[in-house]
Amino acid sequence: MIVDEKDRLRLGNKIIMITILLNVLLTIMKVGAGYLGKSTATIADGLHSASDIITSVGVIVGMLLASKPRDEKHQYGHEKAESIAGFLLALVLTFTGLKIGYESLTIMISGTFAVPELYTAAIAAVSIAIKEYQFRITSAAAKKLNSNAMMGDAWHHRSDALSSVAALLGILGARMGYVFLDPLAGAIVSLIVVKIGIQLLLAGIDELMDGALDEAQMNTVHSKLKDIDGIGCITEIRGRKHGSKAYVDVKICVDPHISVYKGHNIGEEVEALIKENIENVKDVIVHVDPCTRELEVMSPCKTCNK
Repeated sequence: MIVDEKDRLRLGNKIIMITILLNVLLTIMKVGAGYLGKSTATIADGLHSASDIITSVGVIVGMLLASKPRDEKHQYGHEKAESIAGFLLALVLTFTGLKIGYESLTIMISGTFAVPELYTAAIAAVSIAIKEYQFRITSAAAKKLNSNAMMGDAWHHRSDALSSVAALLGILGARMGYVFLDPLAGAIVSLIVVKIGIQLLLAGIDELMDGALDEAQMNTVHSKLKDIDGIGCITEIRGRKHGSKAYVDVKICVDPHISVYKGHNIGEEVEALIKENIENVKDVIVHVDPCTRELEVMSPCKTCNK
């Protein structure tokens, strides 16, 4: 797991620049071959690759802003800039899917079918391989950097790979005499792209609204905190997403007669345990309450009713 922001930004930019260069090449190949080869599916596929260039640039900008240190106006940092980039990327992806579907349905309704040239199938096959490669390197980096924006970009690549598969089937089908298969493939692609776009959109909204951290992970941490010597009980534990980072708040109950120094040490132990068990935690706030009983007395604690 990369922690240093400079290393994080360097790796993210490296992967995204590779995908941008490949997408420029794919866009020229597919749009050109689609027009010359009379393939609607290939043209739609090319436009999808072009949209990938725009979204990848957006991810770079979002990661750059997110790497800035906190300041007086943004005292919790700028990590949500990456969340905004991911949200906008999801909007673009959804719009792209709708546009592809509209154009494909228009052709199907009008009945202006054309038989694609055979070489457009070869272009689609090359695109499948390149887009799948882009998905794999981008998704691997997104997991390593805990970046929803990059993961959205990765799925943009995967959706493009799927659209190329549909385009290939449509082209081959049209060459066999089923000319309606080419625009039909474009319509199927649009459904796939819109579905992924909506999923990413919902995930982006959740992140921007400080969505909760994984429940199972939080329950595991809660159980481990109980084993720390000196803690009477855990009255509350909650976490929220903040871009690629997370914040955790926890309230604990301790013996009211211990020193401030000892209470502070217990809090430090709580913070260390949380950071060990939950990745990308930027800050932990530990609130210490006095238990209304001696810890060795096995009677219910009135502070937390346990």
